[in-house]
Amino acid sequence: MKSPLLSLPGAVPAEGRDEGVAAHYGDLFREQRALADGNGFVDLSHRGVVTVSGDDRLSWLHLLLTQHVSDLAPGQATEALILSSNGHIEHAMYLVDDGERVWMHVEPETQGELIAYLESMKFYYRVEVADRTEDIAVVHLPAGSIAEVPEGVAVRETPHGRDLFLPRADLETYAAGHGPAAGILAYEALRVEAHRPRIGFETDHRTIPHELGWIGTAVHLQKGCYRGQETVARVHNLGKPPRRLVFLHLDGSEVHLPGHGTPVRLAADGVEGRQLGFITTSARHHELGPIALALVKRNVAVDAELIAGDTAAAQETVVEP
Repeated sequence: MKSPLLSLPGAVPAEGRDEGVAAHYGDLFREQRALADGNGFVDLSHRGVVTVSGDDRLSWLHLLLTQHVSDLAPGQATEALILSSNGHIEHAMYLVDDGERVWMHVEPETQGELIAYLESMKFYYRVEVADRTEDIAVVHLPAGSIAEVPEGVAVRETPHGRDLFLPRADLETYAAGHGPAAGILAYEALRVEAHRPRIGFETDHRTIPHELGWIGTAVHLQKGCYRGQETVARVHNLGKPPRRLVFLHLDGSEVHLPGHGTPVRLAADGVEGRQLGFITTSARHHELGPIALALVKRNVAVDAELIAGDTAAAQETVVEP
């Protein structure tokens, strides 16, 4: 879905997974500062939107998701995962129930695969699953924003801000009255600062929730059975995950940021040393400078000096070893 807001002055299109919305509107740091101050909005209209309606929607989703949602109150935001039978992360969903249906947004172009799985699990439950991506756009308002929310629009309110499920036809009108617009690069920089993982960036085909700190926020440890629960319980009760998420302060003298997949090694071993992990997301922050999230082996010392490619990196613990 190509956003109509790419026609705004200064808009530079994003690439890769976030293609379809603006990377920035001409001033990355100004946009970050505006969001940090609770001003403006972020166009996330490229994300997939799925709804689940019907009398059994919450009890049915409760059986499939890692989160406890059977008693989810209207307006209460949550997030949840769908795991493989081996406990590896397949989908991450950001949900809210409006009293009649559950609204969720997911990574761009993943809603089809998610809906196919949900449809395969309907059986006799009274639920209807719908792809609303073509008619609903996600708009993010930062924490502290006092922007008005149009009547009848579903809202996910979290400590990081509010996600609006806005009719796509109203996107341009809403943007005109609630600027300034901030691009996805500003949004991502604040996500990295907050140590918040994103599927497809902080995950690969073998990532389990414990590695990213999703236990407690997206995974409920006291709920009933769901696919992959055995792995979640076993690692939580008997062991440790093989990898852990770390936050990195990168050397600010480097011109280029290390991209996704850049090897992480011990600084003492140099660029020919053994790879201990990889960069998942890097960003330029308006206050912290170059920063990144990385996934490293669990036994990497928390005070070890690292390099990402050939860039020096000082780590902060996100997930305890």
